[in-house]
Amino acid sequence: MRAQRDRPAAVRALKRLAALACLLPAAAASAAALSIQAVLIVPGPDPRLDRSRLDRQFLGHPGGPVSDGLRLALEEGRFELDAAEAAIVWTQRTADSREAAQAAARLAEQAGAAVLVVDLPTDWTLAATDAVKLPVVNVGDASDRLREQDCRPRLFHTLPSERMRIDAIAQTLVERRWRKLVVLVGPTPQDQERGRAVQQSIVRHGLQAVAAKPFKLSGDPRQRELANIQLLTAGETYDAVWVIDGDGEFARSLPYRTALPRPVVGDGGLVAVGWHSRFERFGAPQVSRRFARAAGRPMTSHDWSAWMAGKALVAAVSVLAKERSSGFASALGHASIDGSKGFSLGFRAWDGQLRQPLLLTDGQGVIAQAPVDGLLHPTDVLDTLGADAPEKRCKAAR
Repeated sequence: MRAQRDRPAAVRALKRLAALACLLPAAAASAAALSIQAVLIVPGPDPRLDRSRLDRQFLGHPGGPVSDGLRLALEEGRFELDAAEAAIVWTQRTADSREAAQAAARLAEQAGAAVLVVDLPTDWTLAATDAVKLPVVNVGDASDRLREQDCRPRLFHTLPSERMRIDAIAQTLVERRWRKLVVLVGPTPQDQERGRAVQQSIVRHGLQAVAAKPFKLSGDPRQRELANIQLLTAGETYDAVWVIDGDGEFARSLPYRTALPRPVVGDGGLVAVGWHSRFERFGAPQVSRRFARAAGRPMTSHDWSAWMAGKALVAAVSVLAKERSSGFASALGHASIDGSKGFSLGFRAWDGQLRQPLLLTDGQGVIAQAPVDGLLHPTDVLDTLGADAPEKRCKAAR
């Protein structure tokens, strides 16, 4: 009987201990020898996260807010930060215009932030970067402009660039001897720019574009032939169809509807991405499961990019806690990070891009990886994806 009377007291004691344990991380952060503030800036509202788009799950597009990946990485890095007697405190701001992104960056710097993480359109990212003296980590924009003519010495990128994705597909086509291509290009300025990059990659890799045709989804009956897949893919002999469609709606309808029974690559069919939740090597399943438990959805390339940004921040802060002489941008640029892709990953000195292998997926699983087996490079085979140092496309001094 006495044991039964003592049981509620024991339960209350256990609850007090559990509550104390929950408070310990916060207390450790407040007592950390080094505390770094990070600010995530995202669009608000973000048309990419409209429910209608998320439900369609376009390959290579965001599957949800990037804050989910950043939060997971910083939670997983807490033990490493505690060991270094350091902490990262992060907040999120939204912007609805280029000017608002610029103002948010300035406010973050004035409030004591040491680094910005951004998931913004190209011009907004440039405005935010130019408004401050802080290092900026881009997790959501794949534009080659940010890595080439409009690069900045304090701007880092964890999402693979468009050029990297294009090179990954071209290498795969060469490996499989699918050399003759029909190229279908969408109507937007971004699609036109990417189309030119695809043509350059085709020439660089010794492939052949037997035809390049525009397409357009339109309700205008006079433009119906521009969306007719049979007409667009007829009249030529080819090994594959390369579709360039940033919107994704046309590209997803292309496989199995071409005039000849041929594979589709690019933005539909076989797509190059930074991450896929069905990747099954190098500890990737554990990463995907942890993210799915935390966010309630599969991990996408954009989520992995934000997760890598968080891991890069943890690595940089851990270095700073030991070597106070180096600045945050320098520590970030020299960080070595495990991305569960089989390589130790780090940022390129010439354009701030995170070196990384890419995954080729049809949406159901991972079909291949790039760089392809047997490819050689003088220093690092990962530099066969994207602009290499000798090309000098980024003129900013680092």
